[in-house]
Amino acid sequence: MFLGVTATVTNWDAEGTSCSFILEDNPLVDFVELPDTCQGLQYCNVLSGVIRGALEMVSMKTEVTWVRDMLRGDDAYEMRVKLIKQVPEEYPYKDDD
Repeated sequence: MFLGVTATVTNWDAEGTSCSFILEDNPLVDFVELPDTCQGLQYCNVLSGVIRGALEMVSMKTEVTWVRDMLRGDDAYEMRVKLIKQVPEEYPYKDDD
């Protein structure tokens, strides 16, 4: 939403805890080319950190990894999101009765 790009959510697993976000375009890499010496670099990893952090704010522990990346010659950007566990909310205070 903030990048102005629509993601397609697909590839759900049987348990419903893992899916893929597919981006046809990524404005973060408009003027980026990775040299041959940096092919191991995950340039778009900041997006996976943003999604993981946002899900942690709503009590979901997740694992976010990149599956495909157009900077490496793939046909689209694909990010895999897997729910590790739902963290129960804890409050640092007690309600007064």
